[in-house]
Amino acid sequence: MTEEEFVGIYGGVYEHSAWVAHAAWKQGIKDLSVKELSKVLADQVNAAGAERQLQLIKEHPDLAGKAAVRGELTPESTSEQASAGIDKCSAEEFARFQFLNGIYKNKFGFPFIMAVKGSNRYEILDAFAIRVGNAYDTEFVTAINEIHKIAVFRLHDIADQLVVEAKGIK
Repeated sequence: MTEEEFVGIYGGVYEHSAWVAHAAWKQGIKDLSVKELSKVLADQVNAAGAERQLQLIKEHPDLAGKAAVRGELTPESTSEQASAGIDKCSAEEFARFQFLNGIYKNKFGFPFIMAVKGSNRYEILDAFAIRVGNAYDTEFVTAINEIHKIAVFRLHDIADQLVVEAKGIK
């Protein structure tokens, strides 16, 4: 597979950060499992340094944020937020997301990141309310770890889609 093909498939695993896939491809990867590929990709992020990691964190949208309302999320983020029921928030829940997004971003300078697949909006709001009380360093590390979890979910989705395509299933 060429670098262009690899990045075409895996460039969106880390939100708006195809540089991660480019860096991983340069490692000479071949026929890796999802677990192995997720480690190679995560290693690129972990080696990137705090400034590049902060840039990666900032590429993520707010949960139930303005980009979601305007329909500007990536297909992956749209699907992930919908799977957690965020698109079905009541007016009160939506207002709580907006309130917590504002407090969190003012405190940390980046959006709240949580791998929401498998969660629901109630669990997310509870985690949000707890994590907003954390220290900057704790939240920075937590955000990177959550981004890695999101990447694993996305890699599994890609692997499933590749199997479907290989079998010619529509």
